[in-house]
Amino acid sequence: MTENREPRTQTQEPGTQNHRTQEREPRTPNAERRTRVVIVGGGFGGLNAARALNGADVQVTLLDRHNYHLFQPLLYQVATASLSPGDIASPIRWILRKQRNVEVLLANVSAINPAGRLVLLTNGDPIPYDYVVLAPGAAHAYFGHPEWEPRAPGLKTLDDALEMRRRMLLAFEAAERETDPERQRRLLTFVIVGGGPTGVELAGALAEIARQSLVQDFRRIRPESARIVLIEGGPHLLGTFPDPLRDAARKSLERLGVEVRTGSIVTGIDDRGVTFKHGDASERIDAETVLWGAGVAASPIAKSLGVPLDRVGRVTPEPTLALAQYPNIFMVGDLCWFVQDGRPLPGVAQVAMQQGTHAAKNILRAIAGQPLQPFRYKDYGIMATIGRGSAVGDIFGLKISGFFAWLFWIFLHIFWLIGFRNRFVVMTEWAWSYMTMQRRVRLITGERLWPSSSS
Repeated sequence: MTENREPRTQTQEPGTQNHRTQEREPRTPNAERRTRVVIVGGGFGGLNAARALNGADVQVTLLDRHNYHLFQPLLYQVATASLSPGDIASPIRWILRKQRNVEVLLANVSAINPAGRLVLLTNGDPIPYDYVVLAPGAAHAYFGHPEWEPRAPGLKTLDDALEMRRRMLLAFEAAERETDPERQRRLLTFVIVGGGPTGVELAGALAEIARQSLVQDFRRIRPESARIVLIEGGPHLLGTFPDPLRDAARKSLERLGVEVRTGSIVTGIDDRGVTFKHGDASERIDAETVLWGAGVAASPIAKSLGVPLDRVGRVTPEPTLALAQYPNIFMVGDLCWFVQDGRPLPGVAQVAMQQGTHAAKNILRAIAGQPLQPFRYKDYGIMATIGRGSAVGDIFGLKISGFFAWLFWIFLHIFWLIGFRNRFVVMTEWAWSYMTMQRRVRLITGERLWPSSSS
């Protein structure tokens, strides 16, 4: 499952149709002789769990509301017109086509019934399980202000990325037609909320588009005059990075012309722009385009488990990743609040991948009657890119920044892309973009013009 919010339904109480559902005909031949493992979510955690069960004598059912696995770290490249959606996504069925013990179902999971050992769907019969791996990902969090979401889209899915791309490009198009200088300035002002990796990468890529890619495309406006503001509530950008890399990231953004406002808390987002507090002072920026990268919330599926949740809806499992209340339920990825050496693990792909593999191995241990092993995360480092030819990273304790870090970032992401075609296409697109400073997929899709006041 991707990180979109999932519709919720009433958790089914055992005793209504559970018995009949559990006794129905098996989905695959000989399934009655196999342990049933259901994986909720086809992201990094769920996909790695399925792969780790390859060849095992279990029947695996992977559920996802999309038919593709999405390489989320490159979503911002789609949002900023560097890559096409197909470059960073692959059909889940194709990825798992050689695993004969896996079936993939397109389904929207609404809840888990632990007592009945059922995965409940919004449309369709419940799916019984012996073990379940929950890896549904996360949704956007607007800190108690859901009314901000229509004006400030987040970046979790391909649809989000395409909507961001559409809004950014249409802002330049609308400014080209606008004759009023004040309205034109507003159209050419972009505010990004959140100074984590998503916000930093969006800000850098957007600055590149305005300063380099679009310079020769327009006749009435100067795209390079666009104002790009990055607002972060904490004292630093990239809060999980070491201090030298935070400073390097800020300097790189400022060289690209991005205004960085740290220590600034957003208090309002409306049709005209953003209001925020810096210390005791309240400030406002009039902007047509506002993009959100400030926070995440766990999938609402967790609420159906009836276990304690943290403030953003995550579940704290045992060290083995299984729940204390339900040892046959394993938590993986963004839904899992896991503390190691006194520090919570970050919500990044590497954590989800390692947890997915470990959960699957512990399921096989449980089936064999062996004791479960505690999970231990191996930290390979963190990275963020800031525009063309610049990145920061903390890799194996080595702090790197600049062009060398950017090259390392490219090869790291290419390595993890699924499918030879994806690797080849992405490398080709990046090479072309770097040499020509052009974005080849600057396409505006959809019939509705934005903003409506300028249509």
